[in-house]
Amino acid sequence: MAQCEPAAVQGLQRELGVSGPLAQVLVRRGLAEPARARAFIAADEEHPHTAFAGIDTAIATIRRHVEAGTRITVHGDYDVDGVCSTAVLVRALRRLGADVDWYLPDRESDGYGLSMDTVRRLAARGTKLLVTADCAITAVEEVTAAKGLGMEVIVSDHHSVRVDGVLPDAPIVHPVVCGYPDERLCATAVAYKLAQGLLGCAPVQDLDLVALASIADVVPLLGENRTLVRRGLCALAGTVKPGLRALMAVARVDPSRINERSVAFALAPRLNAAGRLYRADAGLELILTEDPMRAAQIAHELDRINYERRAAERTIRFEAEALIADLGDDDERHALVLAGEGWHVGVIGIVASRLAETHRRPVVLIALDGDRGRGSGRSGCEAFDLLAGLTACGEHLHRYGGHRAAAGLEIERERVAGFAAALDEFARSVLTAQDTAPVERVDAVVDGSELGMTLAEELQGLAPFGQGNPPVSLLIQEATFADVRAMGEGKHSRFTVRSPGGRARAVAFNTGGRLGVAEGEPAQATFTLEVNEWNGVSEPRLVLRHACAAGAPRIEDRRSTPVSAPRNGPATEAGPPELVLFS
Repeated sequence: MAQCEPAAVQGLQRELGVSGPLAQVLVRRGLAEPARARAFIAADEEHPHTAFAGIDTAIATIRRHVEAGTRITVHGDYDVDGVCSTAVLVRALRRLGADVDWYLPDRESDGYGLSMDTVRRLAARGTKLLVTADCAITAVEEVTAAKGLGMEVIVSDHHSVRVDGVLPDAPIVHPVVCGYPDERLCATAVAYKLAQGLLGCAPVQDLDLVALASIADVVPLLGENRTLVRRGLCALAGTVKPGLRALMAVARVDPSRINERSVAFALAPRLNAAGRLYRADAGLELILTEDPMRAAQIAHELDRINYERRAAERTIRFEAEALIADLGDDDERHALVLAGEGWHVGVIGIVASRLAETHRRPVVLIALDGDRGRGSGRSGCEAFDLLAGLTACGEHLHRYGGHRAAAGLEIERERVAGFAAALDEFARSVLTAQDTAPVERVDAVVDGSELGMTLAEELQGLAPFGQGNPPVSLLIQEATFADVRAMGEGKHSRFTVRSPGGRARAVAFNTGGRLGVAEGEPAQATFTLEVNEWNGVSEPRLVLRHACAAGAPRIEDRRSTPVSAPRNGPATEAGPPELVLFS
């Protein structure tokens, strides 16, 4: 088994005063240098708004329209990042006394981004300055049309530029295009920086929106994103926005205990639901309202819509899994393209994400309607560039866009079969068996004596966890499970983990009582270690990720190979994954 360099681990222990397990984690995550490790733990990377090349032009243009009292429209998007970035800019412009309104596209009638029809409508209702949020970096023709109709345009976005490299003829605020030191910002973070320039100070009261959007948009929680999300979660815990307080209430999220998981699985889905099934304006109104009663009404409506969204998701997933079964041997297909009648275009992206995670290969779902279909896809594994795949199959598509991990498309019904074959062939040419094999990360090897509150609290210092900074995976090589008891009507289990040097309490979620090994059988297993709070008591708790008989899996160094997102629970019946030890 590959090992961390002992000298590097010992050096971090000595220089930072951290435990051996935490030092292992830092070394295996490429933070062996004490200065880099210290900076990561501190999470204080921050850059000035002036680091965006050309942002001064955008700021001057907006201020000129504010002073002239002309109508400014902020055009956002229908997801959490689009709604939050719109809210940040509208709030900043209101503080400046601007005549500002907004426009959020409808997923069904407008489609993604800035459309020609929208440009014409905005010009007709008197918009003189159009500021985009989370869209329009590829809207070259639409921006030209807006200018032809007498509007000035500012483009703020973070999405990939067009394949041909052509940019809109307008001032642009974009982390990649403008050479910002951290290219990974979400659109709301970009809007936050633009608002900072407009106001002359950082709008710290909107850090809650930056955290919400960054987590929902699954941007890497590294660099400045890590700083913004950590500070933003603190801001969210104490937010004075009636809408966010109401949203936490209906989602049963305790503000004092809010973290990245409660944002990702409780708040973001409800805020997203309106834009997926109907219009996203309700989410924006929720954020902007100062009326607690109105906030409560909207929050309950979003909660209801989210239940509706979940029901639609279950139906589509059931039908999609049936289509996969009809295709035959799944192992023979390197990419899955599935099409169905009556599928809601706002939900297929979620289902594609679930299927891609399960099957570990690219998945595109297409909602058919008449002669056309609209699709949403996910890459399925880090080795696959979905946008490159769509580009290679572009002759079959009416239009498409997105990025490496996720993308959308429009296609003629008669071309679906050809597109499915072409994408499968492209995936076959670039993916290896190792790319799609399920893997299990290991960040540190520990024994029972180390699994206490001290280590749990120390590991929590690496939060926020998410894309780019997954929860810490601890390997116990000599373990046995005892006192296994069912929880949650048999869906979950609680048990005791015994290993040399001690024992610890553990749980396994959503396993149906299957732990991967029999009670008392020698095993090796991976866990996360968390601080569990219940009825005012805090204690360390292990959460099972994967378990198998001792000596069964192969543990190897795969540091040069992209690995999967964290697995939840033990291996499926398809067989246990490799345990991968970063080194």
